[in-house]
Amino acid sequence: MTWQTFKQQFLIKFWAPLPAVIAAGILSTYYFGITGTFWAVTGEFTRWGGQLLQLFGVHTETWGYFRLIHLDGSPLTRVDGMMIIGMFGGCFAAALWANNVKIRLPQHRIRIFQAVLGGIIAGFGARLAMGCNLAAFFTGIPQFSLHAWFFAIATAIGSWAGARFTLLPLFRVPVKLQKTFTATALRAQPNRARRRFRLGMLVFWGMLGWSVLTAMKQPKLGLAMLFGIGFGLLIERAQICFTSAFRDMWITGRTHMAKAILFGMAVSAIGIFSYVQLGAEPKIMWAGPNAVIGGLLFGFGIVLAGGCETGWMYRAVEGQVHYWWVGLGNIIGATILAYYWDALSPTLATRWDKINLLNTFGPFGGLLVTYLLLLFALALIIVQEKRFFRRAPAPAAQTSEENT
Repeated sequence: MTWQTFKQQFLIKFWAPLPAVIAAGILSTYYFGITGTFWAVTGEFTRWGGQLLQLFGVHTETWGYFRLIHLDGSPLTRVDGMMIIGMFGGCFAAALWANNVKIRLPQHRIRIFQAVLGGIIAGFGARLAMGCNLAAFFTGIPQFSLHAWFFAIATAIGSWAGARFTLLPLFRVPVKLQKTFTATALRAQPNRARRRFRLGMLVFWGMLGWSVLTAMKQPKLGLAMLFGIGFGLLIERAQICFTSAFRDMWITGRTHMAKAILFGMAVSAIGIFSYVQLGAEPKIMWAGPNAVIGGLLFGFGIVLAGGCETGWMYRAVEGQVHYWWVGLGNIIGATILAYYWDALSPTLATRWDKINLLNTFGPFGGLLVTYLLLLFALALIIVQEKRFFRRAPAPAAQTSEENT
C-alpha cells in the first residue's frame, strides 16, 4: 500500500462507526487497566468551572462536590486534564488531515439559545448522575455498575422527549433563498488541503512528543495524554456522537450508531472483567434517583443542544461555533450542580447503595447479566427500527394516491 493510498483511506476519509466504536471500547479498557481511572470528561469540565470561579474569589474548594472529585492542581497535573487535552489535540489533527476545519456560524439566534440551554441541562444532568455518555456507557456499564443502566434507560427516554420538543415550530429556522444569475464552480483548493494536512501532521507529532516527554517524568500523565490522542482521532474520524445515536432512533429511524455503541460496550465489558479479576477496582456509583433524574435531563439536554460530550468536542475544533456554546453550557451546568450538590445528594444520591453486578450475582453471573441486558437493549433498538420504518409512508404509494 502506497503512502497516498493509506493517507486517503485512513487519514482523510471518514472511518466506519462500528469498528471505530469497538476500537474506542478496547482503548477505554486499556486506559482503565493501565492508568487506574476511566474515560470520562464532564468531571474534569466541572473542575474547570470550579477553578474559573476561584479566580473571582469564590472558594469552590469548600463545596462538597469538589471535595468528592478533588480540585487540586490544574489540567496539566491531573490525569483527566491531560487526557482531555490529548483528545482535543487528536480531534484537531484528524480534522486538519481531512481539511475539515472551517469557521461555521450558527444559522439563527435560536440555535445559540438551544446550544447554551441544552448544554446547561446536559451538564447538570450528567454530574447529578455522576456520569455522562462516556462515564456511564463506556465506563459504568462495562464496569458493572447498576447506576449506569438506570442512567442509560433514562437517557433514552429523555432523548425521545428532547426529539419531540425540538420538532416544535419554535425551533424551525426559516430557510433563506438567495437568487443567483451565474453558476459558480466548486473549487477543491488542493493547495490549502495539502497545507492543512501538513499542519495536522505537525499537531499530531507535536502531541505525541509532548505525551512521550511527559511520560518520561510522570508516566501516568503522559499515558493519559497518549490515550486521549487516540480517543480524539477515533471520535473525529468516525464522527462518534451519542446524541445522534439516540436522536436518530426517534427522528430518522437510523440505528447504526446506537448498535455500534452497544458492541463497543460489549467488547469493553469482557476486558474490564479481566482487569477486575486481576484486582483492579471498578468505578461503582450510587444507584439512586440521581441516576434516573440525571439521565432524563442529560438525554433531553443533548438533543436540545445538538451534541453530547464527545460530539461537541470534535465539532468545536472543526470550527462549528454552535458547539463552542454547547461546551460553555456544559461547564456552566456542571458547575451549577456542584453548587447545589450538598443540598441534593443526601436525598437523591448518597443515601442509596452502590450496586456492583459482579458482587450481586457473582463474577460470572454479573458478566452474564450484563451481556443479557446488552442483548435486550439491542433487541429493543431493532424493534424500534422496524417499527419506525413500518409506520413511515412509502413514497411510491403516496405519489400514486396523489395522482389518482
